[in-house]
Amino acid sequence: MHEAVLPLAAIRRPLQRALDEAKLAALMASIAAEGQREPIDVLEVDGQFWGFNGCHRVTAHERLGLTSIRARVRRANRAVLRMHLR
Repeated sequence: MHEAVLPLAAIRRPLQRALDEAKLAALMASIAAEGQREPIDVLEVDGQFWGFNGCHRVTAHERLGLTSIRARVRRANRAVLRMHLR
Protein backbone atom coordinates (compact mmCIF):
# COMPACT_ATOMS: atom_id res chain seq x y z
CA MET A 1 0.00 0.00 0.00
CA HIS A 2 1.23 3.49 -0.74
CA GLU A 3 -0.09 7.02 -0.37
CA ALA A 4 -0.74 9.23 -3.39
CA VAL A 5 -2.60 12.37 -4.41
CA LEU A 6 -5.24 11.37 -6.95
CA PRO A 7 -7.53 13.43 -9.17
CA LEU A 8 -11.08 13.15 -7.85
CA ALA A 9 -12.27 12.52 -11.41
CA ALA A 10 -10.11 9.38 -11.59
CA ILE A 11 -11.81 7.66 -8.64
CA ARG A 12 -14.83 5.51 -9.38
CA ARG A 13 -17.36 5.49 -6.55
CA PRO A 14 -19.94 2.79 -7.34
CA LEU A 15 -21.69 2.79 -3.95
CA GLN A 16 -23.47 5.95 -2.87
CA ARG A 17 -24.07 6.50 0.82
CA ALA A 18 -26.32 8.90 2.68
CA LEU A 19 -24.46 11.98 3.81
CA ASP A 20 -24.80 13.71 7.16
CA GLU A 21 -24.92 17.40 6.16
CA ALA A 22 -23.79 18.60 9.61
CA LYS A 23 -20.77 16.28 9.52
CA LEU A 24 -20.07 17.40 5.97
CA ALA A 25 -20.19 21.10 6.90
CA ALA A 26 -17.79 20.55 9.81
CA LEU A 27 -15.45 18.52 7.62
CA MET A 28 -15.48 21.20 4.91
CA ALA A 29 -14.53 23.84 7.48
CA SER A 30 -11.74 21.64 8.80
CA ILE A 31 -10.34 20.85 5.33
CA ALA A 32 -10.53 24.52 4.32
CA ALA A 33 -8.65 25.58 7.46
CA GLU A 34 -6.16 22.73 7.95
CA GLY A 35 -6.20 20.52 4.88
CA GLN A 36 -7.13 16.87 4.67
CA ARG A 37 -6.07 15.02 7.82
CA GLU A 38 -6.89 11.43 6.91
CA PRO A 39 -6.48 9.95 3.41
CA ILE A 40 -9.26 7.89 1.86
CA ASP A 41 -8.65 4.24 0.96
CA VAL A 42 -8.70 3.31 -2.72
CA LEU A 43 -8.31 0.03 -4.58
CA GLU A 44 -6.28 0.09 -7.79
CA VAL A 45 -7.47 -2.62 -10.17
CA ASP A 46 -6.03 -2.77 -13.68
CA GLY A 47 -4.98 0.89 -13.50
CA GLN A 48 -8.41 2.12 -12.36
CA PHE A 49 -9.08 3.54 -8.90
CA TRP A 50 -12.12 2.46 -6.88
CA GLY A 51 -13.24 4.22 -3.69
CA PHE A 52 -15.57 2.61 -1.18
CA ASN A 53 -15.05 4.76 1.91
CA GLY A 54 -14.47 8.42 2.64
CA CYS A 55 -17.79 9.61 1.19
CA HIS A 56 -17.84 12.72 3.38
CA ARG A 57 -14.20 13.56 2.60
CA VAL A 58 -14.72 13.15 -1.15
CA THR A 59 -17.89 15.25 -1.14
CA ALA A 60 -16.23 17.92 1.03
CA HIS A 61 -13.39 18.16 -1.49
CA GLU A 62 -15.86 18.40 -4.38
CA ARG A 63 -17.93 21.12 -2.70
CA LEU A 64 -14.78 23.08 -1.85
CA GLY A 65 -13.82 22.98 -5.53
CA LEU A 66 -10.73 20.85 -4.92
CA THR A 67 -9.73 18.57 -7.77
CA SER A 68 -7.50 16.06 -5.98
CA ILE A 69 -7.47 14.08 -2.75
CA ARG A 70 -4.91 12.18 -0.68
CA ALA A 71 -5.48 8.44 -0.78
CA ARG A 72 -3.95 5.22 0.47
CA VAL A 73 -3.79 3.07 -2.65
CA ARG A 74 -3.88 -0.72 -2.42
CA ARG A 75 -3.40 -2.80 -5.55
CA ALA A 76 -5.97 -5.54 -5.93
CA ASN A 77 -7.28 -7.97 -8.51
CA ARG A 78 -10.78 -8.21 -9.98
CA ALA A 79 -11.84 -10.86 -7.43
CA VAL A 80 -11.18 -8.43 -4.56
CA LEU A 81 -13.05 -5.68 -6.44
CA ARG A 82 -16.06 -7.99 -6.89
CA MET A 83 -16.13 -8.62 -3.13
CA HIS A 84 -16.34 -4.87 -2.50
CA LEU A 85 -19.10 -4.43 -5.07
CA ARG A 86 -21.46 -6.87 -3.32
